[in-house]
Amino acid sequence: MSTNLKYLSLGILVFQTTSLVLTMRYSRTLKEEGPRYLSSTAVVVAELLKIMACILLVYKDSKCSLRALNRILHDEILNKPMETLKLAIPSGIYTLQNNLLYVALSNLDAATYQWPSDSQELDSKELSAGSQFVGLMAVLTACFSSGFAGVYFEKILKETKQSVWIRNIQLGFFGSIFGLMGVYIYDGELVSKNGFFQGYNRLTWIVVILQALGGLVIAAVIKYADNILKGFATSLSIILSTLISYFWLQDFVPTSVFFLGAILVITATFLYGYDPKPTGNPTKA
Repeated sequence: MSTNLKYLSLGILVFQTTSLVLTMRYSRTLKEEGPRYLSSTAVVVAELLKIMACILLVYKDSKCSLRALNRILHDEILNKPMETLKLAIPSGIYTLQNNLLYVALSNLDAATYQWPSDSQELDSKELSAGSQFVGLMAVLTACFSSGFAGVYFEKILKETKQSVWIRNIQLGFFGSIFGLMGVYIYDGELVSKNGFFQGYNRLTWIVVILQALGGLVIAAVIKYADNILKGFATSLSIILSTLISYFWLQDFVPTSVFFLGAILVITATFLYGYDPKPTGNPTKA
């Protein structure tokens, strides 16, 4: 992969991740009448949109032939059940990670992310500490699970000749199943009462589309670069979203620890992309 394409992928992933975090956070704290949208259903819809987008891309690669599309899907997915089952592990982990992202953004920094409660009054200090702990646990779990899933998915992508879009269809298939299981277990009563798409609005659909786009971009980055680049893109996105929160949203005050971490991340990104030119052997006189 050329250097220009590598950093183009990095830029797209940073933009997507930053946009997703900011819009998702806003959507989870926006006060509106009626029930809020369920994060579990949003994860499922994002997986379904990702599958549809990948099918369209495979259709385009097959010269817009429905017969060729049907043959490819049949040969690469139905006729290779063991290859398809390999994607169940990273798919389950990614589904867990996507749900944890909603949990983290709803709990970290309680003054900004906490949902107000009209039914009971709690001590603000205890509420803040509890929210931060839940958010921290969600982030840590998502980080460790994401690292394992990323390396596993990278291994699968680079050891097989299957298209990255086919792999995404397989990933989205299992992700939809795991996501629907989560909807039934945790939000089944709310769905039966208010519907699957309760609380959905334009902002919700933007969040869902960005999340689906993220799955496609991440798969492409892992395929043509590696999982380390994906990690650096996520780190840069954290810095960028925090700076936007400070200068634009004005809901965050950075500390010296944050600046130290930002410098370390930027330095690590530079060192990763630095490719020193080999020095030739000096000629003897």
